[in-house]
Amino acid sequence: MLVVGYVLGGYRQARDGLATLVRERALDVDLLMIVAAIGAAAIGQWFDGALLILIFALSGTLEGYASVRTTRDIAALMALAPDEAVRLRDGVEEIVRASVLNIGDRFVVRPGARISADGSVAEGRSEVNQAPITGESAPVDKGAGEQVFAGSINGRGVLYVTVTRAPGETLLARIIELVKQAQANRPARQLFIERFERGYAKVVVVCALLIGVAPTMMGWWTAREAVYRAMIFLVVASPCALAAAMMPTLLSALSNAARNGILFKGSVFIEALGKIDAIAFDKTGTLTSGHPVVNQVVSMGDLPPDTILAYAASVETGSEHPVGRAIVAEASRRHLALHPAEGFQAVAGAGASARLSGCLWLVGRPALFSMSDDERRTVSELEGQGHTVVVVGDHTGRGYIALRDRVRPEAGVAVRFLRRLGIKPIVGLSGDSRAAADAVAAEVGVDEMHAGLYPADKVRKVEELAARYGTVAMVGDGVNDAPALAVAHVGIAMGNIGTDVALETADVVLSKDDVSMVPYAVALGRKSLRIIRQNLVIALTVIVFLVLSDLFGLITLPWGVVGHEGSTLLVTLNGLRLLGRIERPSV
Repeated sequence: MLVVGYVLGGYRQARDGLATLVRERALDVDLLMIVAAIGAAAIGQWFDGALLILIFALSGTLEGYASVRTTRDIAALMALAPDEAVRLRDGVEEIVRASVLNIGDRFVVRPGARISADGSVAEGRSEVNQAPITGESAPVDKGAGEQVFAGSINGRGVLYVTVTRAPGETLLARIIELVKQAQANRPARQLFIERFERGYAKVVVVCALLIGVAPTMMGWWTAREAVYRAMIFLVVASPCALAAAMMPTLLSALSNAARNGILFKGSVFIEALGKIDAIAFDKTGTLTSGHPVVNQVVSMGDLPPDTILAYAASVETGSEHPVGRAIVAEASRRHLALHPAEGFQAVAGAGASARLSGCLWLVGRPALFSMSDDERRTVSELEGQGHTVVVVGDHTGRGYIALRDRVRPEAGVAVRFLRRLGIKPIVGLSGDSRAAADAVAAEVGVDEMHAGLYPADKVRKVEELAARYGTVAMVGDGVNDAPALAVAHVGIAMGNIGTDVALETADVVLSKDDVSMVPYAVALGRKSLRIIRQNLVIALTVIVFLVLSDLFGLITLPWGVVGHEGSTLLVTLNGLRLLGRIERPSV
């Protein structure tokens, strides 16, 4: 029976250990455990060896649990993507595989059905449950022109959707790829532990040989006692607990984060986020909703306000900036006719320009225009009330538009929670005017607010923060903030999840417009670091204690196995705690 236990329990470890020895000419923990079990059997301690194999196999099974959980999360995500779609061509519906949909195709989504591809609603209105993709608890109302994601669930209405992304490029597909990459990428500390483990295993073998020979030659122990102690040493000195100190913890954190709509591009960024000393937030679209509305249109010449708005909307038709979209939306609400625009150009952080009827029109910051003292005073008053003001016209200016954005209700809570975590300073970065930025800063409670910044200025501010405080995170909406996201130690893109720049530039992507997930991610990183430190202390303490106990003849092989594998189980279970919910801020 014990022989059967050896074969069944030790086959995989023996195969893996021998494969490592042959392929890489290196010893690993699997081979040490098998040698120890065989050595125990050689001196008649069959039960002790079988117990070693049993507990070691159980430990390995539990250690893989976190990886299995993360893999299961990926499988669950993959299951969200529907296999079929109802494509509409020339007014005729046909059922096709979702994988054959092309950009520009139109498909129908019936009530209760999953959406087959990323697209824009062409007709219809319905509430869409995006919880599987973005984690939003409540369904989101979707109408013409609004974006929907593959895998989300339609409500009671019928939607006609135009495909905007190829099946392999959907948000869901990219989320799955990000989670897979995060699993595969190991942090530098884990790679060091794995390299250390290989060299350490050789030292353990040499020491075990010395223990098996030297005490007998010196007349201290009998040959049988020396071999027995050498086998115990092989077990208790093996770095199993050290090897398990990090990855189960980080994999559990990755699984937790993915379930809550936080996508890390690698476990290394969980560590990095846990170490941040300061954090910078973009204002528009991050601390605020990013959906400003037009409050006032004023002419500075002979053109009526509606004409000023129509010209501005004509220029901004091709813009992706929230201010530009708000201007276009207001013109549409007023049913204004737009002019064909040629040569559209967006200047990051400054504005946009285009030719309308052969004339160059610019929509941008007041500083770009020549205005009278009275006009500048009026603009300053509006900005002091928290408005964003853009001027419309040529370089002399013809009118201005005042817009107002609202602060996210969870922004102040997020800032207070970050301060509780010990992060200081919490800084706001804005391309807006000083007055408008200060109005948001006062409401949210950031420590510093820097206004009137171009993208290059935001990069400089992030670099200054890093020089003054150490590790810095940058949170932005992934468009104008891309350079600052790239230069920060950890770049976090939130909202506008469909944009390529958010997924490509940032290290961490939040899949919904909820700034409160930033402190949740930081808290997750900090808890991960605490658990890793605990695990390393536990592992090293147990190894030292058991090795000394073996050398002084205080433990038997079964107790050595229990102590060694018990420490491995303990650090693994400690890491698996991160699969559960942690404290998160609430509005």
